[in-house]
Amino acid sequence: MLVPPDRIAFYIGNYPVMKYGITMGIAIFTALYFILLFRKKYFEDISEDTLLDLSFYVIIGGIAGARLWYVLLNFGYYFSHLNEILLVNHGGISIQGAITGGIITGFIYVKLNKLNFLKLADLYALVIPIGQAIGRWGNFFNSEAFGKPCEFFWKMYILPQYRPSEYKNYEYFHPTFLYESIADLLIFFVLFFFLRKKFQNKDGLLFFSYLIIYSSIRILIEFIRIDSVLNICSVPVAAVVSFLTIIISLLILYKIKR
Repeated sequence: MLVPPDRIAFYIGNYPVMKYGITMGIAIFTALYFILLFRKKYFEDISEDTLLDLSFYVIIGGIAGARLWYVLLNFGYYFSHLNEILLVNHGGISIQGAITGGIITGFIYVKLNKLNFLKLADLYALVIPIGQAIGRWGNFFNSEAFGKPCEFFWKMYILPQYRPSEYKNYEYFHPTFLYESIADLLIFFVLFFFLRKKFQNKDGLLFFSYLIIYSSIRILIEFIRIDSVLNICSVPVAAVVSFLTIIISLLILYKIKR
């Protein structure tokens, strides 16, 4: 059974340092370490200085996109609580927003510097799942991203104040954050050990394969979760976005292969 600990790691003066924020930091720096490692071994034609410079902007764009996405989906709440918009360390970011923000920022940088976007995207595709797998544990510390009531031995205990009103009488729920964390690691293994060599002569195939695989898994997980930020006709927005991502990625893959 999983029991989330206290959200606060420690204090700096009167300022609480949240475990969520620490987890996100570890995820980012771990991904950065592996992207430099993979560049050296498998993408030697990409300059390390260029990659570091690009990664700085991608990280900033990703964080901004992740927060903006979440705030827009919760516009009603944040319109009344403007002072909380920038409190990213308290939670409230979206991986879909992070990916979108990172792609847009990276695309602008690449075009301005006349670089190969698809080759760089393939390199990032290898490390994004690693960062995601670690980052999802921030949801554990925040008692969020959980699913329907569950009685399996891996069930997750949720304190009453974090349960949706219609589930107040339930104590244990599916740890969907854990499902996605495990799935992200599996995505990495598939991309790195199977698809990397197969697609090494076709820039972009690795990246769009990542988008398709992750989006497919996300759709399945969304229908287990009960804390989706926003629904459209009872369908989670995240599932709708994932479906559209799969369609667009398939079309681009077809074009690349031709």
